[in-house]
Amino acid sequence: MGTITFILVLSFLVFFHELGHFLAARYFGVKVHVFSIGFGKQLFSKEWKGTTWQFALIPLGGYVKMKGQDDTKPINEEDGDDSYNTKSPWQRIVILFAGPFANFILAAILYFVIAILGASALAPSIGTVVENSPAKKAGLIKNDEIYKINNTNVQTWEDIGKVITNTQGPLKFYIKRDNKNIAKTINPYISDSQNMFKEKIKKRMIGISPSGKVIKLDLSFGESLVFAYEKTIFASTMIFQGVQKLIQGVIPSSEVGGVLTIGKVVSDASASSIIALLSITALISVNLGVLNLLPIPALDGGHIMFNIYEMITRRKPSDQVFMFLTIAGWVILAGLMLLGIYNDITRIFLND
Repeated sequence: MGTITFILVLSFLVFFHELGHFLAARYFGVKVHVFSIGFGKQLFSKEWKGTTWQFALIPLGGYVKMKGQDDTKPINEEDGDDSYNTKSPWQRIVILFAGPFANFILAAILYFVIAILGASALAPSIGTVVENSPAKKAGLIKNDEIYKINNTNVQTWEDIGKVITNTQGPLKFYIKRDNKNIAKTINPYISDSQNMFKEKIKKRMIGISPSGKVIKLDLSFGESLVFAYEKTIFASTMIFQGVQKLIQGVIPSSEVGGVLTIGKVVSDASASSIIALLSITALISVNLGVLNLLPIPALDGGHIMFNIYEMITRRKPSDQVFMFLTIAGWVILAGLMLLGIYNDITRIFLND
């Protein structure tokens, strides 16, 4: 059942990505020969309005085959007003960007649905208080519930961290304890910590950790829109930074996951709850959007790079350079896929 869920989720995400390309291409009058979910042998197809809509054997991606644009024949050109290669560079960039953009939009929609269904978060309830910390000296204790800091209302544990990190000077904490409201003034200190990439950083802290209690957020329509926007931006930023840290060597290559890891994560999420499944689907959608924007030839980002070059220099890259870089891009992608699969298999055997 987990494998079927994974294939359905991946096909859903690929469909939206390729739909972005398709709609932008049709908007500019480009003929789309094929809209495919999957690669390889055709399993099912239907001709509709001049486009062959199909499912293919290998469900690990998809593509739209436009007139005048074929990644299997990168220097191939076709004439006509309905050809991709006769469009201006900025129009081609819009067509290319529309795929990743559709993934970001889909993620925002999924996060909005999560907010409406009842997103959950860690409660602003204290679990432990570090000895000799500012919180301890101020008198905070286990099970205190923080509902306000200075003039900012607190709903989740994440809100507490944001206020402490983004402010300066002493902070006035308003807490609930034994049905009583208490105010405590705390002066955070700068301490050694780690970010999500395990890099050492300096951070304002007061010396508390969450109790682990989970609450459901009761968000209005407007708050749900804000929630969706913030979650999409956070996920996009996290993945962009993750790629940067991987290139810099901060994140080891052994952390790269492949299709088996993604499949397991989706399977586990589907077994947990619908909200968990929607959350991981949104994150993978953002991941697809970000990775497709990388300036690697054969990806959308690589093609965008070629068109930006053409806009600046007023000429296209030579056929030899274009072919060489496209092949190099496919080699890089194949290498990353093999690395991911190798890491997946290694983890499976190590876990055994």
